[in-house]
Parts: sequence; structure tokens; C-alpha cells
Amino acid sequence: MPFERYICVFHETPGGKFPVEVFISSLTLAAQDKFLYKKELLEYFGTGLRYPHTKGIGGGIFELRFKSKEGQIRVLFFFCHKRRIILVHGFCKKTQKTPRKEIKIAAERMNEYIKRSPK
Repeated sequence: MPFERYICVFHETPGGKFPVEVFISSLTLAAQDKFLYKKELLEYFGTGLRYPHTKGIGGGIFELRFKSKEGQIRVLFFFCHKRRIILVHGFCKKTQKTPRKEIKIAAERMNEYIKRSPK
């Protein structure tokens, strides 16, 4: 059986927006390149990709981690069925711990995605 990669998907809001894609495009080109590299690692290794590239933050949500000129960049995601990884939120981290409001946004988008997904 051939090796199956995971697929990263940008979360789409009910209004048709892609907030993580918008966030990534707002970063410098160097930061966008780092994101693409980390995304490739995540698609290749999936649940096997560990710290320092990813870190679980609770409730089934993980963070994809990298540094850039803008600071510590975090893209929050969760694993879904059929080897899909849903990228739900991105932000520049300014504090030691991931702020609760950022986790709350990711959790709301994850729950929204799950409700809209066909069973």
C-alpha cells in the first residue's frame, strides 16, 4: 500500500472567508516560505510531527510553530477524518503562553467546521 500524506486545508468561514490564508499572506515572504516548509512537514508526518514543529494545546487543537521577523508565529489546527488537517487560526504570539482568546477562536472554528461537515 502506498504511503498516504495528510492534506492541510484552510478553514472557510460561513461567510466564505479564509482567515488563516489571509493571515499568512500578510506576513513577509520569508515567513510565508517558513510556513510552507512547516506545512509540508505536517502533511508528510501528520500526527507524527512533534515539538518543536508542533505542540498540542488542548481540546484536540495543535499549534504549528515557527519564528519570523514578525515574531513567534502560530497556526492552530486540528486533525480531521480522511487524513485532513484543518488550519483554523493564525497569529503572532507576544506572550509566553498561547493566549486563551486565540485558543477560543480556534475552538469555535473547529466546532463550526465539525457541525458543517457531512457525517
